[in-house]
Amino acid sequence: MGFFRTMRTMGRKLFGGSPTYDGVGGGRRSLAWSVGNPGAVAALLYTQSELRAKSRDLVRRNAWANAALESYVANAIGTGIKPQSMVQDAAAREAIQSLWRDWTIEADAAGLTDFYGLQALACRAMLEGGETLVRLRYRRPEDGLPVALQVQVLEPEHLPVTLNTLAPNGNVIRAGIEFDALGRRVAYHLYRTHPEDGMLAPMSSNGGLSTVRVDAAEVMHLFRPLRPGQIRGEPWLARALVKLNELDQYDDAELVRKKTAAMFAGFVTRLSPEDNLLGEGNSDPNGVALAGLEPGTMQILEPGEDIKFSQPADVGGSYSEFLRMQFRAVAAAMGVTYEQLTGDLTQVNYSSIRAGLLEFRRRVEALQHGVIVHQLCRPIWQAWMAQAVLEGALVLPGFARGGTARQRQYLAVKWIPQGWQWVDPLKEADAMKAAIRSGLMSRSEAISANGYDAEDVDREIAADNARADALGLVFDSDPRHELPTASPAPAVPPDTPPQGN
Repeated sequence: MGFFRTMRTMGRKLFGGSPTYDGVGGGRRSLAWSVGNPGAVAALLYTQSELRAKSRDLVRRNAWANAALESYVANAIGTGIKPQSMVQDAAAREAIQSLWRDWTIEADAAGLTDFYGLQALACRAMLEGGETLVRLRYRRPEDGLPVALQVQVLEPEHLPVTLNTLAPNGNVIRAGIEFDALGRRVAYHLYRTHPEDGMLAPMSSNGGLSTVRVDAAEVMHLFRPLRPGQIRGEPWLARALVKLNELDQYDDAELVRKKTAAMFAGFVTRLSPEDNLLGEGNSDPNGVALAGLEPGTMQILEPGEDIKFSQPADVGGSYSEFLRMQFRAVAAAMGVTYEQLTGDLTQVNYSSIRAGLLEFRRRVEALQHGVIVHQLCRPIWQAWMAQAVLEGALVLPGFARGGTARQRQYLAVKWIPQGWQWVDPLKEADAMKAAIRSGLMSRSEAISANGYDAEDVDREIAADNARADALGLVFDSDPRHELPTASPAPAVPPDTPPQGN
């Protein structure tokens, strides 16, 4: 803080008594504003574990936090971001796609899902914990896999953020990541088991809290870089943790208040407590007797008796509006729309929800292509193809000895996310059709926007048409289909009087 005070003093001397910017100075409004400016690495060094723990806690017990993460995963991954090989040779391209489809079923090292399920798992782990680790696990030929390679997803707790030292080879280890003299990642030092599993994890020679050095070529570190020089990820709920936790407590307190208010019906006061009321039962061991009313009862009170009903304070009509405003702030902090966070569609129309979805989908597309495809899908595709060629599952002439340029030709791929479902599909389809007819968009681009492979679609259309022709079927989409023309009405001479009774 002394540094900032010194700089403010110098600023006043250079530019006069008033600060250059409103946010600079020590006035009444800035008196309690305590600021710091840690580097990208130091900012997360001592706070990442606590942020991650609080983020996981909220996702476990808070429906809104979980809904936001589920919405992001469903939109960013959905049924999977799928590759479309761009190899020019049709036979080689089909062989690559066919082998990939076979391998995706066996891709999970845990055997719980397929490759696209691993994408969703890794994305969710990144959103919840700020980052995730994906490790390539090479297998033996006798394992019988289409390609002797599988993928393992690890939570970021396996990478110790407190491991900051010098490696025996002279490299620097920062937050568990080993860097060479040029700043390149060369290895990750990972715990063999999850350090928070406690007594459930093997603490003997099988693992425990000992680390193992894994070459960086076998590890994909998935996180969203927000600052230059950042090496670890920040949980996506970081800016909404406090507000979401307070909202959860407030909503729970309001529920308890309503429940408590509903438990109290009325209180009877009387001048002679020893007398029984009409309908009053016998006293319990604590000396408490209850009187009840049934529907339609006309209760007559004795002289000196009165009945008073509880009137607990009510929050009134401001409750829903207050929550709505707070949830808008939470949605902005988490990068989702208010409707996705809460499921509340009472105040939307076609234009407003479409505008909100367009903005959200831009964010999702940036995540898909800048993080998931670049950090996860692309390295796995390269490792998979190299392993497939090495073991002979793919025959690609010149891949091994043709140099980098030849390898790039075989590795060329287009990753296609799941297509968006629009609010009004007819309007969107008409707009896409007009763009294709005017030459502003190709059919391949339009098909890819819906999450499909243009070549697969064309093959399916050709197969459907051939099958329809073989069966003698003619549909409206076939240009040979002619609708029967209606017979024209007979002409009525102009002088003919109308027929009537």
